[in-house]
This record gives sequence, structure tokens and C-alpha cells, in this order.
Amino acid sequence: MSPEVVRTLVEAVARALGPATGGAADVRENFGQALAVVPPDQWINALTAVRDELGATFFDWLTAVDELEEGYGIAAFVCAPADRDGALRRGQGVLLKTKVPRERAELPTATTVYRGANWHERETFEMFGVVFTGHPDLKPLLLPDGFEGHPLRKEFVLASRVVKSWPGAKEPGESDHDRGRAAPGRRRMLPPGVPGEEWLKPLPQRPGAAEGGVEH
Repeated sequence: MSPEVVRTLVEAVARALGPATGGAADVRENFGQALAVVPPDQWINALTAVRDELGATFFDWLTAVDELEEGYGIAAFVCAPADRDGALRRGQGVLLKTKVPRERAELPTATTVYRGANWHERETFEMFGVVFTGHPDLKPLLLPDGFEGHPLRKEFVLASRVVKSWPGAKEPGESDHDRGRAAPGRRRMLPPGVPGEEWLKPLPQRPGAAEGGVEH
């Protein structure tokens, strides 16, 4: 989108979310799209406003990120499936963000506004432990029965790292195995199926071939 279109979009989002959130929404441009950051208690008001006033009736996705002592950041993207006068045009959307504290990771469910948020919130609950209050069926979605913990929390320890040392955990020469030895050079990594550097070496010259000439 052009800078003018983005500016118009941000202004429209600000006009809608300002009154809806009591002025608590921080609306700005972010990498060519409209970003709205709201406090948790205004999450549902913000989602409702962009749906009803801006025509963003399509729920695209919702996820979280573990920000350690700052808590869990929650983000959702919604967009307009069709043009709407004075609001969003087809394909234009809004990225909404909020943050919940680590010691009380709770947020009202977006399913009261967008039914499509159901599985997204179940996955986020499963992976991060964020509880979406009021969700109609907040239960695990992907992990096997009996799985303990939330894999995308940064304190979660991967079982594979417990059983076996992680290959990329240390630089060459820093592992216990390499202690006291000269650190080798970093091995060049190639995608699977790509031949190694031996394919770049010149082929040996055939017997009888004239240097710089053509073999008959």
C-alpha cells in the first residue's frame, strides 16, 4: 500500500478505536499496516469496534509471544472481505495487540466477537498457558493426551536437549569434547540434496589432452 493509503487506514482505525476504548488505544503505522495496541480490559471493545465500524469481519489469526518478565504479548489480525465506504477496503486489515502479566495470564475470549478465534485461542492456551476466559471449550488442540507444560514458554525444556546435547548449543571448540583442542573452522552448511564443495574442484586432465587445446 502507498503511504497515503496507509495513513488513511491508520486514521480510520484511530477514529474507531478512540471512543470504543476510552482513548486507551495506541494506533500507529507499523511496516505498512495499521497497528493498534490496547490494554487487556479493552481487548473485546477494540475487536468489536474494528468489526462493526470498520468492516473487519474476517478473523485471520491469533497468537502469543513469551516476553519473559514483561508477560505474554497477544496479537490478532482481522481484515475486511469487501469494500466498505468510510472504512476498510477489501483486504485491508488491522493488527491488534495487547499484553497480559506472567503471573496472571488471562484474557477475555475473542470468540464472543469472532467465532473463528476458537481454535487459535485453544492453540495459544496449549502452547503458552494463556487462559481465555469465557471460551466455550478451552481444551488442548494439538498435543497428545497427558502432555505436561506449555512448549512455547521460554522456560520449557525440550526433552531432546536433556537426552542429548544440542548440536548448535556451543561454538566449535567450546564443547566439553573439544576442550584443550584447537577450535576447528565452522563447517559450511548446505541444504539437503545440494552437493558439497568437492563438486567445485576442477576435473583432472585426461592423459594426452593438450594443455589449452582440444582433445581429438
